[in-house]
Amino acid sequence: VPATLVEGMSFVESYAFLDAWVIRALRELGVEASYVPINDIVSPGGKIGGAAQKRASNGAVLHHVTMSYDMDASKMMDILRIGREKLSDKGHISAGKRVDPLRSQTGLSRAEVVDAMLQSFKSSYGFTRVALDESTRQAAAELAASKYESQEWLTRVP
Repeated sequence: VPATLVEGMSFVESYAFLDAWVIRALRELGVEASYVPINDIVSPGGKIGGAAQKRASNGAVLHHVTMSYDMDASKMMDILRIGREKLSDKGHISAGKRVDPLRSQTGLSRAEVVDAMLQSFKSSYGFTRVALDESTRQAAAELAASKYESQEWLTRVP
């Protein structure tokens, strides 16, 4: 989004503002979702997802929410490196126990959840689907091949 959309807002305020439609969409699905500053989306059953934000020097804000549709919490814990400090700061002993995926909360297929989220966004803000032109597709394919498909990229640990 353009940075002007969140101009004058603190990071905490901009996260809440940009996550508001997600909370509305989840509630429309029957999920008792709420926002927990600075970047968590939760329900009484546990964490559904989290947001991240990058303010770019070109005047744009990249804000995204990653949500869990379905998962194996024990496998997640084998993959993630979550320090004891982070868990204790949030008052949880097990990160796996604090995640409650959307599938268990809605009973809907992933496609149904995605469609409902898109419809909620469309009814709030409107949007039009636009097909990517061939030059954009080609540029994306070249970038994937030259960078994102490399073993170096796939195995890097930030």
